[in-house]
Amino acid sequence: MNEDIGQILENWPFDPENSIRKVIDPSGVEKIQVRVDQGAFQGVLQMNLDGRPDGRRPHDADFALDHYLESQKSILEEEESLDGFQLSEEECQELFDESRRIYERYVFLLQIQDYDRVIRDTDRNMDLFRFVNTYAEREEDQNNLEKWWPYIIRINGVARVMLAMQDDDFESATKIIDDSRDRIRGLDQVDAEEFRIEKQRSIQALDDLEQELLTKRPLNLLDRLKKELGDAIDKEAFERAAKLRDRIRELEELGVADADDLEETKD
Repeated sequence: MNEDIGQILENWPFDPENSIRKVIDPSGVEKIQVRVDQGAFQGVLQMNLDGRPDGRRPHDADFALDHYLESQKSILEEEESLDGFQLSEEECQELFDESRRIYERYVFLLQIQDYDRVIRDTDRNMDLFRFVNTYAEREEDQNNLEKWWPYIIRINGVARVMLAMQDDDFESATKIIDDSRDRIRGLDQVDAEEFRIEKQRSIQALDDLEQELLTKRPLNLLDRLKKELGDAIDKEAFERAAKLRDRIRELEELGVADADDLEETKD
C-alpha cells in the first residue's frame, strides 16, 4: 500500500476559501476532510460525519455517552435506584474527550452548512453536559463543561434558524432567536471567564442574526405602507401621506398586516 499522500495534496491544493469537503469511503461512510497548510507540513484531517468523528466504538457502543447511559439503565432495572451511580474522574475524562471531538465536528459542519447534523451534534453534547453535571463524582468534573452553555445554545439556535430560513419561515426563525437568547440570559451564572465572555458574545451574535433576518424578510402590506408613508413625508407629499396614514390606521384597527389577512377579514 502506498502510504504517501502526495497525490491527494497535489489534486487538492490548499485554498483557505475551499479547505473543507465531504467524501465517501469505499464502504459508503461519509466523511469530512480538511486541507491544512502548516508551513513545511501539508496534510488532510479527516473525520466521520456520523457516529463518533474518529470512527471508534468505545465499549462496543456508538458513543461513550451511550455506554454510560446503558450502564445507568441496567443499574436502575436491577436496583430500582441510581443512588450509587457516579462517574469517576477517568470516565468523565473519556466523556470530555468525546464532547471535544463532537464540538470540533459541528464547527466544520456549520461551515459547510450541514445544519441538520449541527443540530444533532449540539443536542448530543448538551445531553452529555447535563449527564456529567448530574452524575460526576468530583465537583470539578461536574462544573467542567458548564461554561460552554452559552456557546452551544447559540450554535444550536443558529443552525435551526438557518433551516427555517431555507423554507422562508421568517416567523419561526425569529422565534428561535428569541428562545435561544432567553435561554442564554436565563442560565445560572458560572464562575469562569469563558462563560462571561461567551454569554455576551452569543447574545450579540443572535442580535446581529436577528437584524440580518429583518433585512431579508419580505415586507408585508402594512410594512410597505409605512415605508411609503416615510417616503411621502420626505418628499413633502402631504396629501399622499394623509391618505397613507388613514389606510395604515384602518389596517391596524382591523388587526391586518398583509393582503391575505385582509381577504380573511372580508370573508
